[in-house]
Amino acid sequence: MNRVKAVWHGRWTVPGLAGGLIVVSLLLTRALNLPGWGDLTMIAAAVVAGTPVLIKAVRALLNRVIGIDLLVSIAAIGAIIIGNYWEAAAVTFLFAIGHALETATLNKTRSALAELVAVAPDTAIVLRDGEQVEVAAGAVAPGETVLVKNGARVPVDGVVIGGAGAVDEASITGESIPVEKTTDDPVYAGTVATGGLLQVRATGVGADTTLARIIHRVEEAQDAKAKTQTFMERFSTWYTPAIMVLAVVVGLITRDVTLALTLLVIGCPGALVISIPVAIVAGIGRGARDGILIKGGEYLETAARIDVVAVDKTGTITEGRPRTTDVIPLDPDLSADDVLALAARAEAGSEHPLARPILEAAAERGLTVPGLPEHTEPVAGKGIVAVVDGQRIAVGNRALLTAEGVPGPEVDRLDAVVTELAAAGRTPMAVARDGRLLGVVAVADQIRADAAEMVEGLHAAGVRRVVMLTGDIEPVARAVGDAVGVDEVRAGLLPEDKLDAVRELQAEGHVVAMVGDGVNDAPALAAADIGVAMGAAGTAVAIETADIALMADDLRKLPQAISLARRTVHNMRQNIAVALVTVAALLAGVLFGGVTMAIGMLVHEASVLVVIGNAMRLLRRPRERRRTRRGSQPVAASSVNASGSRSLINS
Repeated sequence: MNRVKAVWHGRWTVPGLAGGLIVVSLLLTRALNLPGWGDLTMIAAAVVAGTPVLIKAVRALLNRVIGIDLLVSIAAIGAIIIGNYWEAAAVTFLFAIGHALETATLNKTRSALAELVAVAPDTAIVLRDGEQVEVAAGAVAPGETVLVKNGARVPVDGVVIGGAGAVDEASITGESIPVEKTTDDPVYAGTVATGGLLQVRATGVGADTTLARIIHRVEEAQDAKAKTQTFMERFSTWYTPAIMVLAVVVGLITRDVTLALTLLVIGCPGALVISIPVAIVAGIGRGARDGILIKGGEYLETAARIDVVAVDKTGTITEGRPRTTDVIPLDPDLSADDVLALAARAEAGSEHPLARPILEAAAERGLTVPGLPEHTEPVAGKGIVAVVDGQRIAVGNRALLTAEGVPGPEVDRLDAVVTELAAAGRTPMAVARDGRLLGVVAVADQIRADAAEMVEGLHAAGVRRVVMLTGDIEPVARAVGDAVGVDEVRAGLLPEDKLDAVRELQAEGHVVAMVGDGVNDAPALAAADIGVAMGAAGTAVAIETADIALMADDLRKLPQAISLARRTVHNMRQNIAVALVTVAALLAGVLFGGVTMAIGMLVHEASVLVVIGNAMRLLRRPRERRRTRRGSQPVAASSVNASGSRSLINS
């Protein structure tokens, strides 16, 4: 019974029945010479195909909307009244076919959403009281341990607490290369284990998973209207009554009812109405497949006009994980390991972000750092002073050395070292013991392997300027900017300074995209025309608040997103041109003779299919020019901003 209902309400049922009745009518009239029965069958075909159209027209009128369905209904009823049964049946039949094809194609363009829904797992294997229990994915409680075996879909968001393996995260990030997972690594619902066995502590279940948030965002985005779409809908609300008035005027002047009815059919703005939404749905669907979440049609249109991209440095251009690059002893009695060991012992009690790379470097060299210092004293804007084995160890900038009583001539010896390290983008810190200079330790953040490719890709996508905004000092910021090829570097900025920079660029007439981590950069992200969140997988706030969220932590997705937006808007314009040219040509053909109601409807429906087919091209992944991947470069910077720089010794 359910199957019968499904067939009866299927998209092809009405055009199939109407088409069959038209064939029977032609046979009765021409083969069996029964014109009366043929006319009745043709009317039946028009009624079958036209009834759904008439119902939609009436419902629209009740909501004070005059649309394409009303035009077709009036034309078909009028054709039956004046005895043009074939035209009535042909118009409604072709309209029914066009509607069915339109629905089928729109469903195709929404396939990205269907694919996301399809990857959502139904069941999970949970460890309860030491036993493996299979439960519904939504029944897993946060904190429970879930087993993910080779080939299985991860049923929850969580953190690996045991085991090791590889996970294909293409459904979340758009990247097809599996990612190795070990203890403390995050995993996301809907991804697929391609090897190993993972024990995962559930942190997000059901609607709280990254996959669920993505599905929700794509649903909203595909339904959201662009400014162009809103304009076209307003245009069609005036255009449709205008066509009706034109048909009445022409009918009164020419006394030709058939001509007036034909004008109604030919003037249908179907291709025009669908030209924008089908492109938006296809563009957003393509982006979702590639791990690019676009908030809606309005943001898609704005992204297509971006000509300046502002990027944060730490965590965006760089990896945000500084490491020790240089240890330079300045005391002839000490080795590099001696200087590093003393710095590490002092930093063992520090909470400063540059302490970690020093401690990690000491560990890599096998240097022992026993316990914490007897006393640790952070000195704001200068560095840190610690008491180690009764000795006073200072690690920091020139001002700290002066405060610790290091003689001026010794401090002056640093200038050449500082200049060289700063020019290379490193962040030097002096190490002194009991008022005597021992050496310099320098750290640097890693420039991301794909940063230069991102800048190159943005320029290729039509972005005029790439501006790096950072709180780091000028020499370090300049070294990073030169390494990745940005057009402009603005250093020493506080969060409010980044906001001012974005507004200044907008005041110059630019459409600005801001890329950042959504925390320190929040004001600038909010002020920009388009805010972009990087590596948003698992970050609910980023997914919900960013205009564009790049699910993979891959900078090359940014130019890909802008290129997609430009292609989508270009596709919209092509569709509008096709629709307007078709309607204009058909109206001219009717007014000057030669175009009948049936031919006009056939051409009209063909234009609808052309528009839809053109939009579907967006679903294909564009060819990308080959690029050479570059390795990470240790040429960047401290994470210290201008308000508390401890970075350069002579700052």
